[in-house]
Amino acid sequence: MTLSFLRAAVIACCAGVGATGALASDCQLDRISIRGEWGQASFTIEVADDPNERAQGLMFRETMPTTHGMLFLFEAPQQVGFWMKNTLIPLDMLFIRPDGSVSRIHENAIPHDTTLIDGGPGVSAVLEINGGLAARFGIGEDSELQHPAFDQDVAVWPCDAPVSD
Repeated sequence: MTLSFLRAAVIACCAGVGATGALASDCQLDRISIRGEWGQASFTIEVADDPNERAQGLMFRETMPTTHGMLFLFEAPQQVGFWMKNTLIPLDMLFIRPDGSVSRIHENAIPHDTTLIDGGPGVSAVLEINGGLAARFGIGEDSELQHPAFDQDVAVWPCDAPVSD
């Protein structure tokens, strides 16, 4: 599955978020599930998988529904840095390893701030959600994400695994 196929297949729709209990998950391109000792959550996402989409990100958006986010995908694991220039809403940034586990979280990034937010080395994806949600749900480092963009051969939560693993 190519990244351009993922981009073409992303559809905006509604999703539910829950902090506990199993969630239905069939690894849709426009949804991502997260789990950890804190419980589980699911978000409807947009995918940014090319340089222009990643550069635009969530800039100039005045609001984002609680149940939504943006998943930035990179061609190979790398050192990444983000900033909030022209971003109008606070965001939590979850930096993700190739296996779909969270390596680092930056909470409540400040709108318009041009300070570089370092995601660290070996990042293959970044999930941006509304600021404060990581703390609200208890999402922490080593939480696991499930999405078809992650290499299913190494994913800590592959798409064919039961949701309540």
